[in-house]
Amino acid sequence: MAIKESQDKIDSILKERGWKYWSPLSQLARLTEETGELARVYNHIYGDKPKKLEEPKQSLSAEMGDILYTIICMANNEGINLDEALGIAVANATGRDKDRWKED
Repeated sequence: MAIKESQDKIDSILKERGWKYWSPLSQLARLTEETGELARVYNHIYGDKPKKLEEPKQSLSAEMGDILYTIICMANNEGINLDEALGIAVANATGRDKDRWKED
């Protein structure tokens, strides 16, 4: 599924339920919170901070999904087509920056 299809689906869900997009600053705060949750899971899996026994199980997949959902809401609110935005980013990575990250 193209990202634009996900954008349209989420927009439809919000409209059907009579919900509105949060303000841009609130969306950015949510993205920051979700990124922190993803970082916590990574730290539990790969880092030096083990998960406490009483903490609920978390998954990388779910946390990444929360981030994608939030990014989609942000893009919809701003009228940004994420397929186009991702295309630009990939073009930059494979064009402008193609030699930037080579290992020695």
